[in-house]
Amino acid sequence: MKLSELQDKDIVNINDGKKIGKIVDAKINSEGFIEYLVVDERRNIRNILSSNSDINISFKQIKRIGSDVILVEL
Repeated sequence: MKLSELQDKDIVNINDGKKIGKIVDAKINSEGFIEYLVVDERRNIRNILSSNSDINISFKQIKRIGSDVILVEL
């Protein structure tokens, strides 16, 4: 699967069922492996003025990748 295909999927936290956001980037280590995915947090009234709204999600936190959604445990 390509990163561009992952970017089209919604990220949902399985602990509370809330949509987190979309993948905007990936951190690659010096060996060429993905360390974590960078998700632009879905903005709402509480965090609209926040300057840092990115969440880093490691592959250990990903529980399932579906056709439309990526389920994560945060």
